[in-house]
Amino acid sequence: MANVPAVVSKRLIANIPKFKKILESARKRDVNESDTVTIVTDMLEQVFGFDKYTEITREFKTQGLRCDFAIKSGEDIEYLLEVKAIGSELKSSHLNQAVGYAIRQGIKWAMLTNGINWEIHRVDCDGKVSHKRLFHFDFLELNPKNNDHQQMLFLLCKRGVAKDLITEYYEYKQSVNRYTIGAVLLTDPVLGAVRREIRRMKAGLKVSTDDVKEMISSEVLKRDLVESEDAERARKQVAKAMKKHEKSKAKADGSKDREPIAGSENHEDSVPV
Repeated sequence: MANVPAVVSKRLIANIPKFKKILESARKRDVNESDTVTIVTDMLEQVFGFDKYTEITREFKTQGLRCDFAIKSGEDIEYLLEVKAIGSELKSSHLNQAVGYAIRQGIKWAMLTNGINWEIHRVDCDGKVSHKRLFHFDFLELNPKNNDHQQMLFLLCKRGVAKDLITEYYEYKQSVNRYTIGAVLLTDPVLGAVRREIRRMKAGLKVSTDDVKEMISSEVLKRDLVESEDAERARKQVAKAMKKHEKSKAKADGSKDREPIAGSENHEDSVPV
């Protein structure tokens, strides 16, 4: 993740403890949704750095769909935010209207919070409308001086949003996860390397890459890393990346073959007499 600017770090250190107290008090009083929205508005301004008069739109409605907040950067809506009462348990269905609007307008991010618990969802329309939680946190458990906590919050801060850091983080998580690693383990180069190491253990030991693949698939990896939809997406992603790499390598090798050998040209004028 990107380094957190000093001004943002200072703001987080100053305001996180303050809002922890506010949220704990609100939870004890079991405040309603309207009062929770008021607290979240102040958090968006004082913790995340948005101007509540120009960059936070309340009660966002269009075509029969509503969302509590639309967070803007300039004229563009960066993400939608749905707020529930502080005592409410967050459910995926709470995001349905926000996701519906996000899909229509091409907005990739929707958040859900009750002030204490925060969930950040990626909205997708690749074949079918869906949203998947990218990460979540409990505000009361945040350590304002912890660098990892600051970096996570910076993804949602005004400056982080302006740099689209959350998309970078999403792409990282898409590439570095257990499904991708599982898919990589089942590629021919890795299977071949495992086979070679096993054969070195004992002279004359016969083992094929198919044997290795079957063992890894059935006994080493968990079933969901091999048979789930996420696993299938990871296999396609890895296969696409490997194919791209092979094409680039072949192109580079072809260019080398076409390069003239140094000194092979016949330059008569340059031959000394």
